[in-house]
Amino acid sequence: MRKLSSLAVVALLLSSSAALAGDPAAGKIVFARCAICHTTTKGGPNGVGPNLFGVVGRKSASLPNYMYSGALKGSGITWTADKLKAWVAGPQKLVPGTKMAFGGISSAKQVDDLLAYLATLK
Repeated sequence: MRKLSSLAVVALLLSSSAALAGDPAAGKIVFARCAICHTTTKGGPNGVGPNLFGVVGRKSASLPNYMYSGALKGSGITWTADKLKAWVAGPQKLVPGTKMAFGGISSAKQVDDLLAYLATLK
């Protein structure tokens, strides 16, 4: 049992390390592209896209008062660092049929920076 717990801790640390690899200040600048559709204020309203405050660790398609696509509702995704990284790099690749029209960010550094910024929103 103790070995299993240690493995779980290692897995958690590895999954969150992707968000820690970037620079949150640089990620806030990258987020300007996202701010066209998304808000980040705690308890704030949704925009064209859902509010991203607290997105890291949240179950996908779970915010009230936002109309998510059926594809995202059925995805069963929890927004871990790895899933967010894949999403930001190409939403349609991760969840075909999502209504998010954004093509993705091709720069791995910008993706890491953006994830580091999103991780601060808690």
